Amino acid sequence: MSAEDRDREFVLLAHLIRTQGRHGELIADILTDFPERFAERRNVWLLPPAAKGAPREAELERHWLHKRRVVLKFVGVDSISDATLLSGWQVAIPREQRAWLSDDAVYVADLIGCHLIDETGGAVDLGPVLDVERGAGNAPDMLVLKSGEDELLIPFAKAYLVSLDLDARVLRMRLPAGLTTINAPITEEERAAQQQASEDDGADDAL
Repeated sequence: MSAEDRDREFVLLAHLIRTQGRHGELIADILTDFPERFAERRNVWLLPPAAKGAPREAELERHWLHKRRVVLKFVGVDSISDATLLSGWQVAIPREQRAWLSDDAVYVADLIGCHLIDETGGAVDLGPVLDVERGAGNAPDMLVLKSGEDELLIPFAKAYLVSLDLDARVLRMRLPAGLTTINAPITEEERAAQQQASEDDGADDAL
C-alpha cells in the first residue's frame, strides 16, 4: 500500500517511538487532537514504517498519558522483544471513524496537498501545502509551502481565511502584504540602500 493510499484510508493517532517498561508497553508521540479518545477505543490499526508491509489490526489493552506522550499496551504484545518490533510504527484508525468536528474546524491532515490561493490583489497560486507545523500555546499552526529553494511559512489564521474546498483541494486566503515575500532575497536596490544607511550611521557615529 502506497503512502498516498494510507493517507486516504487512515487517520494517524500516534507514532510508536520505543519500548516503555518490561511487559510490552510502548511510548508514542500523540498525533491526534483528541487523546482522551484512547479511552474509548479498543480496536486500532498498526501501520508499518515507510509503507513496508500491510497494516494490521490490534487491540488496545490499556494506555496512560506520560509527559505529553502516551504509553500504549496492545493485546498479545507482552515483552520487550515483542514491543521492539513495533518501534517506528503508526497507530491509526480508518478515516470514517475519526471524531466529528464542528463546521468551522478542520483536520490539519486535510490541509496537506491543498493549493493555497492568495486573493490579495488577485488570485495567486502559491502552490500546495507540503506540511503543517503545529503552533505552541496560542500560536497559530503554520502552513509549509515552497518558495524557490526556501520554505514559505503561512499562519493558518481564521482572519486570513476566505474559503476551503477540500473536494477541490483549494484553500483561499487573503494574506497581509509582504507576508509571501518575507523570505525572498533582497534586490540590488535594497542592498545598496542598506549599505548607504550603514555608511550614514557610521558617519553619524564619527561626529
